[in-house]
Amino acid sequence: MQLYNKLSAQERAAMLEEAGTERLTLSFYQYAHIGNPQLFRDHLFLAWDKLEVLGRIYVAKEGINAQLSVPAPRFEAFKAHLDSIDFLEGIRLNIAVEQDLKSFLKLTIKVRHKIVADGLEDDSFDVTQKGKHVNAEEFNQLLADPSTVCVDMRNHYESEIGHFKGAVTPDVDTFRESLPIIEEDLSEHKKDKKLLMYCTGGIRCEKASAYLKHKGFENVYQLEGGIIEYTRQVKDKALENKFIGKNFVFDERRGERITEEIIAQCHQCGAACDTHVNCANEACHLLFIQCEACGEKMQSCCSDPCKEVIQLPIEEQRALRKGTHNSNKIFKKGRSEVLKFKVH
Repeated sequence: MQLYNKLSAQERAAMLEEAGTERLTLSFYQYAHIGNPQLFRDHLFLAWDKLEVLGRIYVAKEGINAQLSVPAPRFEAFKAHLDSIDFLEGIRLNIAVEQDLKSFLKLTIKVRHKIVADGLEDDSFDVTQKGKHVNAEEFNQLLADPSTVCVDMRNHYESEIGHFKGAVTPDVDTFRESLPIIEEDLSEHKKDKKLLMYCTGGIRCEKASAYLKHKGFENVYQLEGGIIEYTRQVKDKALENKFIGKNFVFDERRGERITEEIIAQCHQCGAACDTHVNCANEACHLLFIQCEACGEKMQSCCSDPCKEVIQLPIEEQRALRKGTHNSNKIFKKGRSEVLKFKVH
């Protein structure tokens, strides 16, 4: 019984290119009580592997958080499988704004302690007491209200390339860092202001809204479906689009173009740019913004030392990175000292 990937990302990319089948990139989440996350994980892998689903999925006792792509001809079969699971029946699927054949190159389903690393002790508050969900039209109305404070619940490297007009964008590396900062910064407005939150697909706001209500914020609202669903509704209903720039996404695309404005800059030369890349040196893998000119000049690397490393034979490169671990704490997603125009 195969419960893991056998193909490398490179092999899968070649197969997808050769097949040429249209794929749909989508995401969904659901908080639910899952008694045996490992068993549920294995069930999903067996079912979705047969449907050629690719993606990154986290399963925990508290629910599921999924970002994936599915062959368009098999979408209905995939949806039918979701509907066969009680707590996923009729689940809203956030379809990506921009589609890409190779947005995901593996099917990775992991069992985690939580489906989002929020750093919260859930037993200390009622996670069901969430903020009020609002659609795109209601979100725009609240955004125009002077008594509203709009807060971006994403990390700095996400809001750097795109955000809602007038939104507060916390300078944080992780979601868990943002909650105490927001609580402290807005502590004087727990009763007199409307707290309006948003994130990529809505999942971070689910827990954050309950937490902030627990902390005394009386008027808490959250954008249902996040930026992805907002963009769809704006287009379908011909609403004014209050989002500017790109929506950062956690797959091979790195971002979806929402509007033509480029609000970020290349971290190496300062030119207008909002394209995220990973350093070509696998021992570094730094996520940063790089324009085409710098990409060519630096051979897709973040620094001269990294550029020197990628000239070495593959075996030497592997030996150099043996035992290293490229966690978020190491490469800081754009805050490296080697980047002249990095976010401060």
